Amino acid sequence: MERFHRNERIAVLLKTMCDSPGETFTLGNFAEMFGSAKSTISEDIDIVQNLLEKFDLGFIESLPGSAGGVRFVPGFSKNKTRTILEALCQDLSNSQRILPGGYLYMLDIIYDPRKISEIGYIFAGHFYKREIDCVITVETKGIPLAFSTAKYLGVPLVIARHNSEATDGPSVNINYVSGSSKKIQTMVLPMRALKRQSRLLFIDDFMKGGGTARGIIELAREFECEVAGIGVVIETLEPSKKLVEDYVSLLTLNIVNEEERIIDVKPGKDWI
Repeated sequence: MERFHRNERIAVLLKTMCDSPGETFTLGNFAEMFGSAKSTISEDIDIVQNLLEKFDLGFIESLPGSAGGVRFVPGFSKNKTRTILEALCQDLSNSQRILPGGYLYMLDIIYDPRKISEIGYIFAGHFYKREIDCVITVETKGIPLAFSTAKYLGVPLVIARHNSEATDGPSVNINYVSGSSKKIQTMVLPMRALKRQSRLLFIDDFMKGGGTARGIIELAREFECEVAGIGVVIETLEPSKKLVEDYVSLLTLNIVNEEERIIDVKPGKDWI
């Protein structure tokens, strides 16, 4: 068998594990791949771990036992996360983003692959300990955010729609009340979309009253599933009382003053 130099093994180890976050690899897998001893692979993984920590890219988690091994866990340190969020705040504070009615233009951020990748990395690092089975969101603007998070958690993405489609098959429909407008809205999910007893992570771009998050919780109950986490990019300061309590927001929007052209947005309380 061809012999591999250490730098070659480390490059492949880093690529393999980072491409499959959350997936467990045994030392035997890598030993067979490289034709090396497990002790050698263990030393290589220690080097990979040091590199990840040095450049603040996550860490390697060791899992004990006969079925154990190692897996890559994505995530930034709190300091790096805050730096990313402060840059987002500066970007979002541009008065040119103010739309009629006091709305905030965010589509360029939501559809920017680099920024969305960073946001997904932050969410994945924060929620990975909650043993998430699936990321769920509601069409449409939350999809890129949820997809990025699901990728870094190594789990599937499920999208709840506002209307059923013939290609979905049998579906579950629920009505929920918007937390801000108090309007009744509909949420639809195909019956085959979720496995019973799954632990879900709800990801969305914006939260005002929390009605959509509450709707997702109610929809999950219809599937005998649990919403184990809620993550949003921006929450509004008002109303201070949301319809859900256990959630994480990256940013807090304090005010959008259309007349004075002022936007006040700060990193969320979890990152201060």
